[in-house]
Amino acid sequence: MKLQLDVKSVIAGAVAAAVIVAAFSFRDTGTADTAARYQTKVSGSEVVILDTYTGKYIIAPEIRNFGKVQWVKGSFTDTWATGLDNKKAVTADEAK
Repeated sequence: MKLQLDVKSVIAGAVAAAVIVAAFSFRDTGTADTAARYQTKVSGSEVVILDTYTGKYIIAPEIRNFGKVQWVKGSFTDTWATGLDNKKAVTADEAK
């Protein structure tokens, strides 16, 4: 078996290898940006969900009636700046 390489074949192979390496080296940044965006903490009687990008949160304080949760929403930056908690209740549709 005689193996013969010419310059044209070597260049074509090198270009093909470079294109394949370049194609696999790009990263998908869409999923990395949203990873761990929402942080959830659950205690015995309370649920807190924090959006780490915007600083907005919703809190479900203790459940008073079975199956009915009173959601409270707010902004971490506003609460931090004023020192006052936002006690505005929201419906399930607004929390989405």
